[in-house]
Amino acid sequence: MTHTPPALNAAVQRLVQFFEQLQPQDLPRLPELYATGARFKDPFNEVQGLPSIEAIFDHMFRSLVNPRFVVTTRVLEGHQCFLTWDFLFATGSGANRSEFTVRGATHLVYAQQTDGHWRIVVHRDYWDVAEELYEKLPVVGSLMRWLKRRANS
Repeated sequence: MTHTPPALNAAVQRLVQFFEQLQPQDLPRLPELYATGARFKDPFNEVQGLPSIEAIFDHMFRSLVNPRFVVTTRVLEGHQCFLTWDFLFATGSGANRSEFTVRGATHLVYAQQTDGHWRIVVHRDYWDVAEELYEKLPVVGSLMRWLKRRANS
């Protein structure tokens, strides 16, 4: 078993709290959590650097209604962390409003920076786009469910 420094435990706790309370005005605080050259990858994006990572979260707030994360599990080993989460959001408004929950996981790699603080150098999100998103959309969802049934028969 690899030793996890206490300061890294605290850094992960700050990250979880940050994401569970994330609002658009918090995005300028990303440098407290991510290294300058951090890499980020999810099913739709693969970027490097704080401005690009911030742009992804900014786009999330501009595109979705009330997006929020609920971290359900955290596992910390050495300089790496694995989180599972629910991402809740809505689209549309009024009678056209739809609520969604996407379940996923994040693998984080931390490194101690020259200022002594632990920051994320790699952030990789894993979630099934077909199951968690496409199947829930009216037209595309019907096609995805049909394809899934055909593949399983």
